Amino acid sequence: MQKPMYINGVWEKRDEELIVLDPATRDVHYSVPKASVQDVNEAVEAAHHTFNSSTWRSFKPHERGYCLHKVAADLRERLDEFAKAETLDVGKPLKQSEADVEAAARYFEYYAAMADKVLGETIPVEPGILDYTVREPLGVTAHIIPWNYPIQITARSVAAAIAMGNTTVVKPAEQTPSTALLLAESMEKAGIPTGVYHVVTGTGQEAGQVLASHSLVRHIAFTGSVKTGSTIMQTAAKQITPVTPELGGKSPQIVFHDCHFEQAVQTVTNAITQNAGQTCSAGSRLIIEASLEERFVEALKTSFEKLSIGPGMDNHQLGPIITDAQVEQIDGYIKQAKADGATIVTGGMKQDDYYYRPTIITNIDASHPIAQEEVFGPVITVHPFTTEEEAISLANGTDYGLVTGIWTNDIGRAHRVAEAAESGQVFMNNYGAGGGIQMPFGGYKRSGYGREKGLEALQNYTQLKNVAVSYRQS
Repeated sequence: MQKPMYINGVWEKRDEELIVLDPATRDVHYSVPKASVQDVNEAVEAAHHTFNSSTWRSFKPHERGYCLHKVAADLRERLDEFAKAETLDVGKPLKQSEADVEAAARYFEYYAAMADKVLGETIPVEPGILDYTVREPLGVTAHIIPWNYPIQITARSVAAAIAMGNTTVVKPAEQTPSTALLLAESMEKAGIPTGVYHVVTGTGQEAGQVLASHSLVRHIAFTGSVKTGSTIMQTAAKQITPVTPELGGKSPQIVFHDCHFEQAVQTVTNAITQNAGQTCSAGSRLIIEASLEERFVEALKTSFEKLSIGPGMDNHQLGPIITDAQVEQIDGYIKQAKADGATIVTGGMKQDDYYYRPTIITNIDASHPIAQEEVFGPVITVHPFTTEEEAISLANGTDYGLVTGIWTNDIGRAHRVAEAAESGQVFMNNYGAGGGIQMPFGGYKRSGYGREKGLEALQNYTQLKNVAVSYRQS
């Protein structure tokens, strides 16, 4: 069955198609059109036309807000439908997909409430001059979505863009396009005008590159790998198109001897096994005080080995790895670590071809590739320290800087480490804070720049105009 893409309010099928597999079985799930250059151009031009139309220009900010609230309501009303589609695409446990749909609804609510609250300023210049600023929408915004959290990541940027008065073109990952397409139905129901939201299904090399290079695109939101993000940014630079790139991480969990032990063990477990570790903010490095290492690693091993593994639709705690290539990537890192003398405390192997057992690795140098590069699987490396300074050095010792977790009951230490952390988010004695809808999210170093989520994200979707008015008597 081919699910059509959505261009200018029309559901479009094509002869050339992309096959989407169920990660739990690798069986053909459905297909989608393989968008051509012409398809992407049509979507962008329709979005551009809508942006400049009297229909959209006359759509008041609070009316945009009303519509986005209705999208949120539809997401909740159809939560089961969206969650099942997400799980069948990504493979993650149904419970996690349900949480993702709820988070998507919250993004639409949050930005709906901000649609009429982004204000300009007056600036004192000199007598007789009234100087003020206004924030205006950019125009067409492109949203290139990864395969690991499609509904959340689509919602967080699209909701912000529409709230500010932009029109949008979404290019979902070819492995996971279902929920971006379902969202088009929600947009229609909510009364958002035709041409404000488009979904082009295709490959990154073709549809993604066309979007990134299009002269009518005024902003690109991209989440994905450093390599692909760099390519997108280089392409966009030729059109002087701004990009907000969120490019992944190698996030540390820094655990001191005075942590709340049970809470830290459970949260460290969740942070590396959620979505089978296929998460940019996964806590993939355990920076542990040496005096606590043996006890903590043993408890973590027990926690890992209790996790059930199986199809996401059966609500196991650990679902499949999305593709065979991703399984082989994880396995390749593990084999290299073993060959270099690392200790595999638990896991370290595939299960039933499509799954990977949650893995703890000790006796590995912090400079080893498995401790430096994004494995994108349920794999955590362990690095002991004896001093606060050593902990900070280990935590900051990668090219990434997305998230840092700190576990201690010493509030002074927690703040010192947070101040020294080279990462865009820092969590003390928690990790994730309920989805963090309101909290700016983005990275230092090779994790990217700019921020998604929270009020900061709205800056991505507006441009500043300064107006100076003379009221002197002639």
